[in-house]
Amino acid sequence: MKILNKSTFVLFFAFAVVLVSCQTTGRTEPFTVNHNSPQIPLGDIDVQFDTFLSIGGLKKQTVKVIYYPKEDAVCIQYKQDFFTFNQFWSRAGRNAFKNAFQRYNEEYDARTLKRTGNSSKVYGKVQGYLIWQQSSFTVRAHAGMSVELGYGFKEKVPYFVTNQRSAEFIDPNSNDNYRNSQTIPMFYTRAQAAELIALFEQSLLNDLRGNIDTQDDPREAAKDDY
Repeated sequence: MKILNKSTFVLFFAFAVVLVSCQTTGRTEPFTVNHNSPQIPLGDIDVQFDTFLSIGGLKKQTVKVIYYPKEDAVCIQYKQDFFTFNQFWSRAGRNAFKNAFQRYNEEYDARTLKRTGNSSKVYGKVQGYLIWQQSSFTVRAHAGMSVELGYGFKEKVPYFVTNQRSAEFIDPNSNDNYRNSQTIPMFYTRAQAAELIALFEQSLLNDLRGNIDTQDDPREAAKDDY
């Protein structure tokens, strides 16, 4: 019997590990949303944003919450610095938001929230999707992005925080036409976060999804998805 030398054995073993990993884990499709998909308004909630250069504390804004049943995605639509942002949450992201807020509540009640240091991502990070546009006459940019979950203090008041990281859009028709969105934190009071979680409730979304036929929507035939 021929005995493999050490280097050949190492390469064979590495290949076997990769092959088994691919067969057992599979591939996860990226989370994306078609802006033209059917939409169901869920309501409005209030959220706080930083003021310009973070001077003067926070400013409250009423944002729209919209459900996209085909993608099972919930959109938080808001305006910032003359842009309209559509921040999309997948089912996994919504569950992570709920779990993070539960941990925040526990620390809030136990008075163990830390006033110093960076706690904006202490509860983890989720994959989201972003569509943003300055006006109806400009390019509608879209890209995957991550959202950090944590908390922060503003003027000695604690807030549950979602930190929307920068997204990079590259136009498929022109590599020179690329756009980066800015990093935007959103500050929720406990009542505001609880109100959003109520709109995240999957049983509610499943009922809404059952009342709309996403297969026959004429917009699905649109060539330009975005």
